[in-house]
Amino acid sequence: MVSNFPKIPSSLITPKEVWMNRRSLLAGAGAAAMMPALGTEAMAKLGDLPKLETTKTDFGKDLKPTAYDYVTGYNNFYEFGTGKEDPAANAHTLTTKPWTVKIDGLVNKPGDYALEDIVPKVVEERIYRFRCVEAWSMVVPWDGFPLADLLAKVEPQGSAKYVAFETLVRPEEMPGQNGYFQALPWPYVEGLRLDEAMHPLTILANGLYGEELPNQNGAPLRLVVPWKYGFKSIKSIVRITLTEKQPPTTWNIAGPSEYGFYSNVNPNVDHPRWSQATERPLGGGLLSSNQDTLMFNGYEEQVASLYAGMDLKVNF
Repeated sequence: MVSNFPKIPSSLITPKEVWMNRRSLLAGAGAAAMMPALGTEAMAKLGDLPKLETTKTDFGKDLKPTAYDYVTGYNNFYEFGTGKEDPAANAHTLTTKPWTVKIDGLVNKPGDYALEDIVPKVVEERIYRFRCVEAWSMVVPWDGFPLADLLAKVEPQGSAKYVAFETLVRPEEMPGQNGYFQALPWPYVEGLRLDEAMHPLTILANGLYGEELPNQNGAPLRLVVPWKYGFKSIKSIVRITLTEKQPPTTWNIAGPSEYGFYSNVNPNVDHPRWSQATERPLGGGLLSSNQDTLMFNGYEEQVASLYAGMDLKVNF
């Protein structure tokens, strides 16, 4: 453990089932008492984003998506605060246009790429299960494109074995990056093995529910790896680097005994402070019960071969 790293109180990362679907509540009495603690400006931005051109896929066609309000109102994005409601309340300060992503390292075509040169005009809709390490889960209709498509364009070199990602640092727009208490070291960094990054399930998302990605969900570009815990899905990406060595990742730096590099959803490997064997789907109501956590978040058939021969309790 890094000795000067502030320990995050467990109260900041414990889920709170405190609100119901905003649109339904607005139609009835008692809405103000049950809604998330969002500011008026933030509330106005939910559901008012530009539409995307999308093509529907078969990914998750049998899953029931979580209500938009939960997906956009209950987030981990510490650059905007450590509370689950903080990102939706505070992320309106983020400027996402124009946006540039630096792609460098072991590629034949490095450069600073404008977002419009990275994201296809028509993106895919994929409905994925989304599991967070704090034992809550969602089903999210993500809009995006395979990370493999982007990597193919920049031509990884033969020595590349990992892909590293870096988030924006802009403390004047991201209140969690300034002040006395810093929840995490900035910039937020993450990484994948190259074969994980090239897997067809791995996407870069620029939207959800057919709309541009809201700021609190990681606009304008975030990683989505559905068989891993949610903290592996780095948001507001500004740099992608291909490297031969395993890159550092923020939560593994912060708590190496609690957060491994791989971060695969595994009901057989508990977090040191709680079990990962069950999860609570958001949006099921206050009386909804936990359900069993699925190995690799339900994507075992597609991704288990990536870890053949590995001890997943050691490589957690």
